[in-house]
Amino acid sequence: MEPLPAEIGDPLAIGGMRLPKRERTRRQLIAAAIRVFSARGIGDATIHEIAAAAEMTAGTIYNHFRSKDEVVQGVSLWIAETLCHRIAESYAHIREGAERMAIGNRRYIWLAMRSPAWALLTLDVGAAAPHLVRKISADALADLRLGVRQKAFRIASEAAAMDLITGTVSQAMRSVALRQAPPRHDSAVAATVLRGLGLPFELAQQVARRPLPDLPGAQ
Repeated sequence: MEPLPAEIGDPLAIGGMRLPKRERTRRQLIAAAIRVFSARGIGDATIHEIAAAAEMTAGTIYNHFRSKDEVVQGVSLWIAETLCHRIAESYAHIREGAERMAIGNRRYIWLAMRSPAWALLTLDVGAAAPHLVRKISADALADLRLGVRQKAFRIASEAAAMDLITGTVSQAMRSVALRQAPPRHDSAVAATVLRGLGLPFELAQQVARRPLPDLPGAQ
């Protein structure tokens, strides 16, 4: 599995950290599951393969997770609390709902450009673990509601708008990760989403092309 972008770092790295043994083992198991899921796919991966990748026994896994589904949930929770949290944290200071929406959309597409395997894994885990989808959707929904309150967005319904956002960005991530998208696809997709939410064309283009704020440094 390729490393995460340097701007995000590797929150699973243990190195010289002083962690309780149980937490250290849990991180090692999640890291192993990520490698196996990326190589084999979530559906085909087995507990024994994850144990082998972690150089542990299957019994050790069952001391932390009762089933493969719980391992998937563990990976989902880790992604939600690291990748998604850092993306949201990077634009916490932005007050304009439309710009927040564009930054969030572009950062997930940026992940696909920088680390295709991570982007595809995030999509696959999201399909298998609703927790991750709820977390990502919660950030987007908050930005959507802010834009509506600021009268920047005009939508028929929240549900329809959220389908537009999540469906468009997810497909863009997959296209970029598979090297099927043209250059500057992130800005084009963000502008398209903003247009779908009611922004005029020129304003959507301008907001979608603003410089991205820096991601928080690795902790």
